[in-house]
Amino acid sequence: QLQLVESGGGLVQPGGSLRLSCAASGSTLDYYAIGWFRQAPGKEREAVSCISSSGGSTNYADSVKGRFTISRDNFKDTVYLQMNSLKPEATAVYYCAATETYQLPITLGPAADYPYWGQGTQITVSS
Repeated sequence: QLQLVESGGGLVQPGGSLRLSCAASGSTLDYYAIGWFRQAPGKEREAVSCISSSGGSTNYADSVKGRFTISRDNFKDTVYLQMNSLKPEATAVYYCAATETYQLPITLGPAADYPYWGQGTQITVSS
């Protein structure tokens, strides 16, 4: 059974950067598309970015385009989310999720399309 674990969260100042990692175990990540989602207090979970199994197709929410970059290293069974120019609005719990069912070019969300989820990692953007 595929298991996912996020890491790299923490407290960062506005304008700062963080890199999140999503490490897989139990199964190779080679066959899965990966999505990053976030959920802020009092808000619904929203899709942030996604990447195809090969890494050849990516997508981003309009709110993070140009500032966030998703990538993957299938040799390490790890997916990354580089977050630059962070804003207070980015404060949320961030989750990675995996799915075997997706289309190309890959499209963003919804969460219901992803059956495998990590436990989440907290990102707080504050001065």
